[in-house]
Amino acid sequence: QLQFVESGGGLVQPGGSLRLSCAASGGTLEYYAIGWFRQAPGTDRDGVSCITSSGGNTNYADSVKGRFTISRDNAKNTVYLQMNSLKPEDTGVYYCAPLYNDAACGTEYFYGMDYWGKGTLVTVSS
Repeated sequence: QLQFVESGGGLVQPGGSLRLSCAASGGTLEYYAIGWFRQAPGTDRDGVSCITSSGGNTNYADSVKGRFTISRDNAKNTVYLQMNSLKPEDTGVYYCAPLYNDAACGTEYFYGMDYWGKGTLVTVSS
């Protein structure tokens, strides 16, 4: 069974940086568009960023545009999310999941397939 494992979260001060990793096991993520999603306390899980299977196109929520960068290394079976200039509102549990197709990454409200892992907690606080 294809599974996704998130890592790299932690506690950082505002303005700090983190690099999250999404590693696939039990299969390859090479053929999937991959999205990063965030769930803050008391909120629904929302899309943060996504990248198409080839890495040719990316998409970002307005709240993170210019601060976050998504990338992938299919040879390592891993997708990354570089998070810079972190703000307290970036706090939440971050999940990665495949999208239904590459076209889904171009939508405003892209959503992941039901391959959710445990997520990794990012806390931005002074």
